[in-house]
Amino acid sequence: MPDVLAPGLVLVFCGTAAGKRSAAEGAYYAHPGNLFWRALAEAGITPRRFAPQEFPLLPQLGIGLTDLAKRHSGNDDQLPPGAFDVPALAAKIERHAPRLLAFTSKNAARAALGHAIARYGPQDEAFGPARVFVLPSPSGQARGRWDLGPWLTLGALYRGLRQPQPRKR
Repeated sequence: MPDVLAPGLVLVFCGTAAGKRSAAEGAYYAHPGNLFWRALAEAGITPRRFAPQEFPLLPQLGIGLTDLAKRHSGNDDQLPPGAFDVPALAAKIERHAPRLLAFTSKNAARAALGHAIARYGPQDEAFGPARVFVLPSPSGQARGRWDLGPWLTLGALYRGLRQPQPRKR
């Protein structure tokens, strides 16, 4: 899957790798059981529920997409050792400087940050210039751990960051 990144984004979502369905369709979070697009709409991050094929529209909303494994697809347990390219992610985040980096699973956050993640939500650390946020996985395979709450918190934070900032005098 191609990255959806540009300078000036407010929020970039980072997953582990495109699933088989997403890779086959060429669209992020394309499996019908994946809750990503529904969560974005319910959290007020997008004005409506987007179809996976509409992912190229996200930069208009200040949103980008990437994955840790750009050369592989499938479930995390199907990825070969060394599939996650953390230095490449770090370079992308440094180059594009989003304000927030939201990992779409604790597994993605753990791989990128190099340590276990105790809780969902905003973290006390940054990844380059971006504040870090960790979300419950929207994958249908993670349904037992699904919680919309952190997505709602991210939505409020995102909307606040999208508001024009008052000029300092």
